Parts: sequence; C-alpha cells; structure tokens
Amino acid sequence: MAWGLASGNIPQLTLASRGLWEDRSDVRRRQGSLCLIFMTPEDEISAMAHSQQADGSVTRFINHHYRHFNAAALIDAAKGYHQHLASGGKMMITLAGAMSTAELGLSLAEMIRQDKVHLISCTGANLEEDVFNLVAHDYYERVPHYRQLSPQDEQDLLDRHMNRVTDTCIPEGEAMRRMETAMLEVWTAADQAGKRFFPHEFFYQVLLSGKYQEFYQIDPKDSWMLAAAEKNLPIIVPGWEDATLGNMYAAAVIRGDIKNVHTVRTGIEYMTWLAEFYTEASMKNSIGMFQIGGGIAGDFPICVVPMLHQDLQRDSVPLWGYFCQISDSTTSYGSYSGAVPNEKITWGKLGVDTPKFIIESDATIVAPLIFAHVLGW
Repeated sequence: MAWGLASGNIPQLTLASRGLWEDRSDVRRRQGSLCLIFMTPEDEISAMAHSQQADGSVTRFINHHYRHFNAAALIDAAKGYHQHLASGGKMMITLAGAMSTAELGLSLAEMIRQDKVHLISCTGANLEEDVFNLVAHDYYERVPHYRQLSPQDEQDLLDRHMNRVTDTCIPEGEAMRRMETAMLEVWTAADQAGKRFFPHEFFYQVLLSGKYQEFYQIDPKDSWMLAAAEKNLPIIVPGWEDATLGNMYAAAVIRGDIKNVHTVRTGIEYMTWLAEFYTEASMKNSIGMFQIGGGIAGDFPICVVPMLHQDLQRDSVPLWGYFCQISDSTTSYGSYSGAVPNEKITWGKLGVDTPKFIIESDATIVAPLIFAHVLGW
C-alpha cells in the first residue's frame, strides 16, 4: 500500500517487503522484513514488474553486491529496462563487435522468447556468427594464450582455415562454407524468381526450413537467431556487405550466379523500413534503445528519429524513450561510440528527460548480467 500524493514525481511513502523488491538500502537487509521507504511512481512501476517474478540467484547477487561506479550503473540500467517494459514500452537491442561469437545467445535468446526484445539492429558479422556457432560449434578452437601468438602461429591458423576472433577461432569449412552453400540456395532461388529480401530474411528462410538441423552442435535454445526467426522478430542489418557472407554474395554476383545485385535488399531500404516502423510503433508504445558496443549497429538506427523530425517534418514522432550503452570507448578521443548520452540531445535523438545510462565496461561481461537481471535469473 502507499500513502501520500500519487501524481507527478512526488515520492510516496510505501510499505514494501524486501521479498518483492531487492534494494541496496541498509533498511532492507533482513530477508522478508517489512520497512517504510520512499518510492516515486516510476519506482513503483518497476517494483510491480519485479514482484511478478521471483528473483533468481544471479539477480540477488547483483542487487546485493553492485553498489557503486560501473556496477551501480549496471543495476540502474537494468532497473530502467524493467521500468520501461513495465510501463508498456518496447525495446530495441543493438549488437556490435563479436557478441555472437561471445555466445550472447545464451541469454539473448531467452530475452527474445520472453518478449523482452522487440527489434534488433546488428552488424552482418553478428547476424551470421550466431548461425556459424549453431552449425559448427564443435569445430571452434579457443586460444587462451592469443597474446603470445607469433606471426608464424597466426599463419599456421590461416593454413588450417581457422579464422581468429581474439581467443576464439571460427572454422572456415564447417561454419562459413557450410552457410555459404545454404545461402546460395535461397539467394539464387529468389534471384531466379525475381524476388528480393533483406539479409536477415534469407537467414530466416534457411533456419525455418529445417534443412540444416542435422548440423546443429549447440542446444537450439541458445541461438538468438533461431529464437528471432521463430518469433519473426524485426532485424536491421546496416552495412551487411561488411561481413563474410556479404563478401560471398559479392563473389556470387561477380561469378554470375546471381543476376540482380539487388536481390539482397540494401541498407537504405532498411532505413526506409525503420522510418515507417518507428513512426507507427512509437505512436502506441515508447521505444527504448539498449546499445551493446558502438559502431553502425547503434549509430544507424538511432538516427531515424532526427531524420523523421528534420528531413520528413514528422514532428509528432516521439524521441527514444530509454537509452543505455555499454561502451569502452574514450569520450575525449572524439569517437561517436564514446559519446556520452547527453551529446545525443544536441542531435535530436534523445530528450532532456529520457532515461539515460552508460556502463563503461566489457560488454561480454555486462550484457549477460543485465539480461539475467531483466529475466530474474
């Protein structure tokens, strides 16, 4: 129950149980004890969302130990994510770097299944590397001593067709060439039929056909691309050409296997699709952005709002309703990826009152923890 004014941002005096809402406050230390606390209406929304699920051990650990600095920013961002969804908002997640090779699907796939994610923007590498891992995981090799590799060691890996991503080697034959065969089937079929699809739609065709299930080498529930295909989740893949399968597609065009280079739809078409999607969807629900890393995966979609306002004069379209970025970029270097969220206000992407969070840490550590918190693991 709550006493006091229930409107605006005036705190309400609320009787709460620690069993319903974890907090780092000293007044809530004893399990199950009742205590008087001050909560804003926004806090109550988040608390009610949390009360609908029993927190697991990971969430309890985070709530108890993550109290300061980047750890505190992590839990603030997670609570903001909870609150955004609880108030009816939708969330876009953007994937840069090698998050799929880092096997983010172990947590992201469940986020998709539980409707905690409603749109994904990712690089071509993340799109394909989740599927590479799905069909060739047992052939991957980990190189924990990668910092000590000599140039000759690297050449030896190449000679074995093992392409290294930090401490992980992706097998060309079992992963890349296997998927090249699969994609050539759907690319050429569409080309011959005069049809055109986005990069992720071709992947969905392959995954949903079931033809490659015999090659699965991980539990299918841990593939975020498979979860997305089963949900028909919207995906944006800006700069898809800058990926292994993008190179393979270009080679197929050069060989003449594909006659129409536009059989795979382009990045500009992704932006026009996103513009209409955002215009319509944001009228019903606030749309948030959870950015993992930097680069084109995040920069491309966030720009849809200023484009709608400034270039199309759709002034009634809302700004992004939540923003969080996990980044290790240095702001003073002038990188877009390292820009603090407030800088985005000057570009018309975020508003003064938009909930904004930045966690300056390793995304392979932070993202699974935030997802675990949102899922109540």
